Amino acid sequence: FVFFPDCNNNAGLFPGKAKFIGELLVPAAPFDQKSGREAWTVAFAPNDSYFAWSQGHRIVRLIPWTKCLKDFSVGHCGEGTNASSPRRLSRQNSDGGKVSLVLSEPCERTIDCGDIVWGLAFGSSVPEKQSRCVNIEWHRFKFGQDQLLLATGLNNGRIKIWDVYTGKLLLNLMDHTDVVQDLTFAPDGSLMLVSASRDKTLRVWDLKDDGNMVKVLRGHHNWVYCSAFSPDSSILCSVGAGKAVLLWNMDKYTLIRKLEGHHNDVVSCEFSPDGALLATASYDTRVIVWDHHKGTILLELGHLFPPPSPIFAGGSNDRWVRSVSFCPDGRHIASVTDDKLVRFWSIEERAPQAIAPLSNGLCCAFSAEGSVLSAGTCDGSVHFWECPRSISSLQHMCRMSLRRVMTTQQVEELTIPTPLRDYLTYKII
Repeated sequence: FVFFPDCNNNAGLFPGKAKFIGELLVPAAPFDQKSGREAWTVAFAPNDSYFAWSQGHRIVRLIPWTKCLKDFSVGHCGEGTNASSPRRLSRQNSDGGKVSLVLSEPCERTIDCGDIVWGLAFGSSVPEKQSRCVNIEWHRFKFGQDQLLLATGLNNGRIKIWDVYTGKLLLNLMDHTDVVQDLTFAPDGSLMLVSASRDKTLRVWDLKDDGNMVKVLRGHHNWVYCSAFSPDSSILCSVGAGKAVLLWNMDKYTLIRKLEGHHNDVVSCEFSPDGALLATASYDTRVIVWDHHKGTILLELGHLFPPPSPIFAGGSNDRWVRSVSFCPDGRHIASVTDDKLVRFWSIEERAPQAIAPLSNGLCCAFSAEGSVLSAGTCDGSVHFWECPRSISSLQHMCRMSLRRVMTTQQVEELTIPTPLRDYLTYKII
């Protein structure tokens, strides 16, 4: 299927049409209320084995991603996943007994979380990453590398941790006093989980220590909407109401700095795959791309033209940006906005490369491989599009490789020509 939306996006540009490849719909009973069906979160497993979304009314659906692709008849999309092959699945006794392993195919699963689900996050373990709690030698749970976890953040402030392969509830984390808006696992396999809540705090949990709460991060004066780890797990970004964008040192659990630039609530954030850039989305109609190492703005992606003045950007309009996601290729950014459009931006062109219609969009996420974007809506359904396809230049791939291991300050200290330094620090996109 291909949509042909109106290409007039008020910017004088004519982006292409994003290819619509499928959707997941929620069965609607006659007695269903219009509210309570929102898909607040969509998420892909780190290896693209599963796709999960909150479809409203306390329900989370888990579907093998390869099954989705087969149902959409787009097996040529280039998704690199081994989800169709037999897997070693973990089953764990509730008393902490030995883990038994079985061979089985990934299957669809419906999880009733007991309350409205706001946040979702997949987590997988790397055995070499030990718990930060060094004083306890015995733990109830010993998560293996073959195990896949799903964390769900609920309306009542609880966080429930599930075994994806068995559907078993493993942990029930209770400390937040208000809605858990967002969850994110450290990408290093340590099973460190960060929760963002309307109670104005972020909380750090160590699942390898049976879900022990390690730290409470205080610094927000209003709701915390979202948080995201840098690829090396050393930095956390958290965003929230009152224009807040905060950066945290996750080795010391200290505040690094606040980023100033938005004019309204900031509701979504994500780092680029090389960790050099940070994208934040706000109700002020903009996505800002930052050099978070220096706290400077590199790029502004506007959704309203001409851009509103700061005093008007703080009010209500039909261009609120609800969600932003960085493509794993490091060159594309997707945004979901109240103007009923999904935009695929190219950071190299600083303009939408493709657009697609989406009514009542709430959230978006790229597949781990990066060729598909998913977006959840107010009616609990999910829509999928192919990401614009292009071949990354050798220059860009070299830049990403370098920036994975070097900060902006370290690059600036290199004795190299200025144009090359500017390119490596993304001053020249």
